[in-house]
Amino acid sequence: MDQVKIGRFISQMRKEKGLTQKQLGEELLISDKTVSKWETGKGMPEVSLMLPLCEKLGINVNELLTGERIPDEDYKKKAEENIMNIMREKEESIRKIIISAISAAIAVLASVTIILVAGTLKMETWQRILLIAIAVIVMAGGIAVACMADLSAGTYECRHCGTRFVPSAKSYVFGIHTLTKRKLTCPKCGKRSYCKRRLTH
Repeated sequence: MDQVKIGRFISQMRKEKGLTQKQLGEELLISDKTVSKWETGKGMPEVSLMLPLCEKLGINVNELLTGERIPDEDYKKKAEENIMNIMREKEESIRKIIISAISAAIAVLASVTIILVAGTLKMETWQRILLIAIAVIVMAGGIAVACMADLSAGTYECRHCGTRFVPSAKSYVFGIHTLTKRKLTCPKCGKRSYCKRRLTH
């Protein structure tokens, strides 16, 4: 989905309705900053807000996701395109999660191998220290790559307000997690909870 195009469309429809960002935000119980974020293509409306937003703007969800008015004859085609885009986004997220897992596994295996070599073969002390330092760098680099790939795969959904968001790198790294959930603070409601991973934005 083209967030910039969708943002321009939201802005256009809002202006056609004679609403300011603040007025639209008040009607949806959100801030004008959130509306501005949508309109500049820096974010997408949460799923829970899509229907109310469409109602206020006099459009349907298909038009919102396409970022333009859709004539009746093109409606089915655009709906199918939007579904395909969502499926592609999910596939991309799954690919990133797999890359993340492989990167972490390779880094750990390589580091353990280097440390075993450093501990078992005869060599000078400085050589042993150098190998251990290399092992630590390989481990840290691999885990960093794994974290960045995983962080960019989809979003997390707040269990309290349903907001979907991408956490900061710091909160992601330090968040206690399971395979499908991570303890994070929601940027909207401010509550900290185990947020569920979603494969789409």
